[in-house]
Amino acid sequence: MPTPKFKPGQSGNPAGRPKDKTPATLLRKAIADDMPAIVSKLVELAKQGDIQAAKVLLDRICPPLRPQALPVNIETGATLPETGGNVVNATLSGSIAPDIGSMLIRALAEQGKLVELQEMADRLQRLEKLLESRT
Repeated sequence: MPTPKFKPGQSGNPAGRPKDKTPATLLRKAIADDMPAIVSKLVELAKQGDIQAAKVLLDRICPPLRPQALPVNIETGATLPETGGNVVNATLSGSIAPDIGSMLIRALAEQGKLVELQEMADRLQRLEKLLESRT
């Protein structure tokens, strides 16, 4: 096994990384120095109809809007499948958006898994009690 160049805990560069000399820092400084000219050029190009330039400017000024959750009114059924059927019908009729309907169906499927797990846990507990009472 070759001997390491440096002792454990000892830096190979005791002076550390040079300040303000990394490529990213140099690039940021160059951009910052020319920022007024860059912005002016982007505005000029956007005014001339350059969609990419307009997008760059708008993305910096107006961040994209986040979707807002709207309340959803769905009739719940006596069972999860009935509620799922109501979600599907509401989606097909246009009462709720397809993406919301899809999310609701996935949520109902996850709820169904939780119900199944609880039912299995209850069954197991009953079986354990039955076995304990026989011993």
